[in-house]
Amino acid sequence: MDLPEHLQDPLALQRKLYFLTEQLQKMARDLPIKDQHRIPNELLSDLAAALIDNTVFKIVNTLMDIQHVLEKQLFNQRNGLITNHQEELAEMERKHEDPDVLYANTETLKLKHKMQLKEFDKGCILTLDEKLYDQQKFLEKAGVPGFEVTDDPTKIQVQIRLLDFILQLSQMEIPE
Repeated sequence: MDLPEHLQDPLALQRKLYFLTEQLQKMARDLPIKDQHRIPNELLSDLAAALIDNTVFKIVNTLMDIQHVLEKQLFNQRNGLITNHQEELAEMERKHEDPDVLYANTETLKLKHKMQLKEFDKGCILTLDEKLYDQQKFLEKAGVPGFEVTDDPTKIQVQIRLLDFILQLSQMEIPE
């Protein structure tokens, strides 16, 4: 792989590596103590080295864009389901003149809607869990330190922190 000219200069490379490492260490120090212990300096140094050529920044931004599209789709689908439920209730109110029949049917329909929404939400959680797995696998294959496929909540929290660090760094002016 041919590195850009600014990354071929060893001094520039070293400045960038020191900057990235220092920024990551500052971010880690701002975390609660329990989280600080889960992110050793060695991991931060390895992550800084992985960030040198900006590829990881591009990967993370792409993964984030894909996730946002998915989340928006799920949100719109959920809103569509709720709208359909409201329309069904309105249709039922138009059909029934007897208040007792209307009440019983409305309560039954509301219960059905509640169960449908709960099932939809469960499906959303499974879809988002699948997306998490895909992202972990992709970042692991890309060689990003700290990333592996896991369902361990503690490791996932560390990965979330690392992603947050990467996103913060992507917004900074990084010396070339």
